[in-house]
Amino acid sequence: MNKLPFHNNRVMQDRRSVCIFLPNDDSLNIIINVKILCHELLVQVCDLLRLKDCHLFGLSVIQNNEHVYMDLAQKLYKYCPKEWKKEASKGIDQFGPPMIIHFRVQYYVENGRLISDRTARYYYYWHLRKQVLHSQCALREEAYFLLTAFALQADLGDFKRNKHYGKYFEPEAYFPAWVVAKRGKDYILKHVPNMHKDQFALTASEAHLKYIKEAVRLDDVAVHYYRLYKDKREVEASLTLGLTTRGIQIFQNLDEEKQLLYDFPWTNVGKLVFVGKKFEILPDGLPSARKLIYYTGCPLRSRHLLQLLSSSHRLYMNLQPVLRQVRRLEENEEKKQYRESY
Repeated sequence: MNKLPFHNNRVMQDRRSVCIFLPNDDSLNIIINVKILCHELLVQVCDLLRLKDCHLFGLSVIQNNEHVYMDLAQKLYKYCPKEWKKEASKGIDQFGPPMIIHFRVQYYVENGRLISDRTARYYYYWHLRKQVLHSQCALREEAYFLLTAFALQADLGDFKRNKHYGKYFEPEAYFPAWVVAKRGKDYILKHVPNMHKDQFALTASEAHLKYIKEAVRLDDVAVHYYRLYKDKREVEASLTLGLTTRGIQIFQNLDEEKQLLYDFPWTNVGKLVFVGKKFEILPDGLPSARKLIYYTGCPLRSRHLLQLLSSSHRLYMNLQPVLRQVRRLEENEEKKQYRESY
């Protein structure tokens, strides 16, 4: 008689609450087993979102202001706070504070047509929307206006004069803060509606594709940034590693700005080596090829970076034949549109 309740209590004690933050500001609250694999949780999230193609997405936790992507073969508790792991459940409705996890883009692609699933494309679009808000490409200011026009078409549909007037959107939700400060809200609200109107008859899915294609052209949008140290004794990181769709960048940190030191396409990265805290880049095919040595500050960060860099490189190489086909398809479409208009 007492065994069943005892078994249920044991089951409940192995349960924990997680809160999954999504790119579009929604969230999922899920009750899981504390020993669940990260892959199993990702599958649950994708099922709840009805997302069929999730290979570009990952689960991350924030550690020292950086997104650390989970190794899907590991158990979730490897990434959880100690209190969350120890927290015993207090009944069906009380599982203690949830563990915060982010469902976000782990691997960037430069063309949205490489994402066949529309739901996956939708969340990819929303991830880029958030990245654009932090973009600092001052020489490409016009791109932010075009991106906003695509986003308004995707979010609100066709421009309607009797509906879309005045402050029908919040500039801060579409533009980086520096553009809003420079141009002012009145200027943006005056000029963007005409650009929104130009997107007439574009479906939400087509607008997502156009947004993705334009957003990844900005140098600092489709990038993951990670701190690097020049030597073991550095307390504040003087360097930043940028992982882009095409390769690796190394920046010198100058106050609040980053100065590009090296830009290595994947074709020029001969070898990446992590030994403890040490990170080595061996350029390939360059006249002055030499070993670049930096430090990550922690062996766990080294392992995470190696895994992320190597899997990004592998995906890039695998996608090149498909990307060439997509480019040929787009060129043919453009030629057809030109002939029809002519």
